[in-house]
Amino acid sequence: MDIAFFIYISMAMFAIGIIGVLAKRNTLIFFLSIELMLNAANLLFVAFSRQWGNQIGLVWVFFVLVVAAAEAAVGLAIVIHQFRAKQVVDIDQYDELRG
Repeated sequence: MDIAFFIYISMAMFAIGIIGVLAKRNTLIFFLSIELMLNAANLLFVAFSRQWGNQIGLVWVFFVLVVAAAEAAVGLAIVIHQFRAKQVVDIDQYDELRG
């Protein structure tokens, strides 16, 4: 397959993620959209790694997956704590996290 196909798919995934971050106020949708954007970047890393015939892109995929897992763990812990405290998952209600 041509690399342009993977670039277009990745751009579509990233655009859907941006729309989800900007349009929705639900925290779970917010985190899901961020994960979608990170996976779009991973798709590009794998596609270019295959196109150029080296393994550096796959190393970056591993790094991005580690960051995504840490973000999901910490983010979901914050969401669960805030839901237990306020019974809401709306991002606008999380103003007490400011320092």
